[in-house]
Amino acid sequence: MARVVVDVMLKPEILDPQGQAVQRALPRLGFEGISDVRQGKRFELEVDGPIDEAALARIHELAESFLANTVIEDFTVKVEETAEVAEAAK
Repeated sequence: MARVVVDVMLKPEILDPQGQAVQRALPRLGFEGISDVRQGKRFELEVDGPIDEAALARIHELAESFLANTVIEDFTVKVEETAEVAEAAK
């Protein structure tokens, strides 16, 4: 079993009111020196079987058509090593 992570973020040119609200609150909470905050979404997909090019292509298609609104959002797809894989490699 493998984990694939899809991170979805608003495109840079799209206003991010939630990120701006967090940015404005940080100094009041004692956190200085943060010049920008962008809010996004993270999806962790547990995939049965190997992650090959075909599986990644399907996940990319899933992200593009369902997880992200590609008009206003960008996304990245990456494979993460799970604890089971790490233990097997030892």
